Amino acid sequence: MKPTTVFLGEMTNLEVEAFLREHDTVIVPTGSTEQHGPHGPLLTDVLVPTEVARRIAPDVGAAVAPSINYGLSYPHDGFTGVVRLRIPTFEALIEDVCVSLATVGFKRIVFLNGHYDNTYAIAYACANAAERLPAGASAFPVNYWDGLSPDEAAEFFGASTGLHANRGETSAVLAINPGLVDMDRANAEMPPFPDVSNAAAVHTAFFFSAPGSVYRATQSGTWGDAREASAEFGERYLDVVTRATIRLLEDIERTFAAMPDR
Repeated sequence: MKPTTVFLGEMTNLEVEAFLREHDTVIVPTGSTEQHGPHGPLLTDVLVPTEVARRIAPDVGAAVAPSINYGLSYPHDGFTGVVRLRIPTFEALIEDVCVSLATVGFKRIVFLNGHYDNTYAIAYACANAAERLPAGASAFPVNYWDGLSPDEAAEFFGASTGLHANRGETSAVLAINPGLVDMDRANAEMPPFPDVSNAAAVHTAFFFSAPGSVYRATQSGTWGDAREASAEFGERYLDVVTRATIRLLEDIERTFAAMPDR
């Protein structure tokens, strides 16, 4: 007998029909193909949200769609291994995936994103797709780290811990598949940021507005310290972000339900 699965791509069409009789949520892991330092695999930003999606799917009654492996990686231009889409291409891809999944019968389409640069474009594409969706269907992006509390986030990301190919991200991949990480090459590097009044706004202006900005800011592509990464720390990382994402999706659902029709 064929085993059950949460992965849409592993289901038969009859299994999808049976799933939709009881559930209406699909999670689309979305990421990028880009460098993650000298030690991490190019698909890091896909591997992590796919694993988080697999873990949360039974709790939220969701299927996990095939991942979107290419994204807006233009800040990494200059490094070997970067494969990226143009912004209009990426938005059109997200929009068509929205409409197709809604046509299949899904009412809640969650793009679980693992690459921050994709976030706004996913939201804009969902807005563009909205008028083409059946009544009652909605689509939106969620970064897998969005549900973290400030204390939880500080353990994995931040000014002192870094934001890319760092200990947290590298550890997560070690927990998923240790054979994909070359710990002999794990390194530490921080971009030479000056003291600024609003780091988030400055990073948006510097990193999002020009190709090659990460290449300019780092020699290795690492932003943080990956040398102490471990599968044990990665399992903690995945557990924390899984629970946080479940909480966040519940909050989003309650918010949608609280708003009156107009």
